[in-house]
Amino acid sequence: MNNPNSLSGTIYNPGTHKFEMQRVVIRLLALRAGIGKTWRFLGAPVLFSVVIFAALLLLTPEQASRSAIFTLEAVLNILPFILLSVGIAAALKASNADQMVARAFAGRPVKAIALASVFGALSPFCSCGVIPLVAGLLAAGVPIAPVLAFCIASPIMDPEMFVLTAAGLGMEFALVKTFAAVVMGLFTGYLTLLISKSGALDGSLKAIAKPSCSAVKCTNKSVDTRPVWRFWRQADRLRTFWNETGNAGWFLGRWLAFAFVLESLMIAYLPGETVIAWLGDGNPLAIPLAVIVGVPAYLNGYAAIPLVSGLIDLGMSPATGLSFMLAGSVTSIPAAIAVWTIARPRLFGLYLIMAASGALLSGLAYSSWIEIV
Repeated sequence: MNNPNSLSGTIYNPGTHKFEMQRVVIRLLALRAGIGKTWRFLGAPVLFSVVIFAALLLLTPEQASRSAIFTLEAVLNILPFILLSVGIAAALKASNADQMVARAFAGRPVKAIALASVFGALSPFCSCGVIPLVAGLLAAGVPIAPVLAFCIASPIMDPEMFVLTAAGLGMEFALVKTFAAVVMGLFTGYLTLLISKSGALDGSLKAIAKPSCSAVKCTNKSVDTRPVWRFWRQADRLRTFWNETGNAGWFLGRWLAFAFVLESLMIAYLPGETVIAWLGDGNPLAIPLAVIVGVPAYLNGYAAIPLVSGLIDLGMSPATGLSFMLAGSVTSIPAAIAVWTIARPRLFGLYLIMAASGALLSGLAYSSWIEIV
């Protein structure tokens, strides 16, 4: 007679079967944990880039090659700024100097906003390369208002762009654009300061930019915040430096590479000439339309100089060109994604609103100035 616990001649042991089921569950959980860890390490930008390139290879291999070359060249061009800004941010953290900067800004938001706006318009940092430094200052407790003012002013103008703009569009246009960068930074900073006092921006920073100390600790004079400039002589501080460098560099590098992939597709399938060819001087809505078009479609500040110059020669108002360049500079794909890496949706939305509003008001003001002069 067959044993009731026998299956096909094999003795069935309930304890063994339960143990095997536990092993399967453990393996599935380990697989899930491994997938989750890989996802966190690579992140959405890397995986989305892989999907984009896979689709391009299947549909248009030539564009896949062009996008890969464009992305590589763009990353290499901005790499020195990334390394410099990441190094500065990591050094501030390791040396404790970030707390000193935070204390300097904490009690003087009005002055800090003014300095951030001017420095942002004149500094050689683009909005992409300065994000690690910005994240480090935010983590040290620097208020959002001056940081957002800097993020608005920084991509609009820098010394190299000033020279190229003056050469391509005239000294007056370059000066107006520089002045507009400072004013947009001030406008954004002070309005953000008012909004932040209401508590509407509480919790609007992502983990990489959240304050690493409490407001009391960051501003309390009884806490020792003296910087240790030769931080490399202390093993723990040197370890902090390399950890911060690696984390910030990998975090920013992934997002910027993804931004440049998207930018390559914009260049290929949405040429700037086609986008703004209908923004002629005779259209009374040219300036608002320039802002509307410039916010989602603009690509590169340097490439826009000869484009806008040619369109002005064909009859477009310089004020319309200014609005397009201002809106696009702040909301170009690399600049916007750089801000997205540290800001949650409501703060990012405020960033876009400030960019569009500032560009519109600047264009209207410049148009009035041209009519008066």
